[in-house]
Amino acid sequence: MTYQLAQINIARAVAGLESEQMAGFVARLDEINALADQAPGFVWRLQSEAGDATSFRVFDDPLILANMSVWQDIGSLKDYVYKSLHVELIRDRDAWFKKMTKAHQALWWIPKGHIPSLEEGKEKLEYLAQHGPGPSVFTFARAFPAPEK
Repeated sequence: MTYQLAQINIARAVAGLESEQMAGFVARLDEINALADQAPGFVWRLQSEAGDATSFRVFDDPLILANMSVWQDIGSLKDYVYKSLHVELIRDRDAWFKKMTKAHQALWWIPKGHIPSLEEGKEKLEYLAQHGPGPSVFTFARAFPAPEK
């Protein structure tokens, strides 16, 4: 069986997406999502008919935004996150998002062709927060290889 990498990341916005504080983030959504869609190793991302994931809510807090995607491997996702224009959003995140004190990103291996649900992503974040990184869910800082074929 061949595996691909799923990821979820969440962030708590400083205000609603329609607010002036979030305007810079909202203005870059289409650009950053298009960049992901064209990135080497990209497979899938969570999106509504509007083309982004900002309307999905899986947590009780309406200011928590969730993003999910699937990649061919860890290297592809890492290159997109840290070696593309996406890194500009990371540098500016303090203007738009509050510091998260719990697990806010989780990575896990899925069988090729599987599309993870938001509920699955939420469960992975919760597991990571309770048990730390391991073969079933991990982070960039403590990654685990795909299961043996």
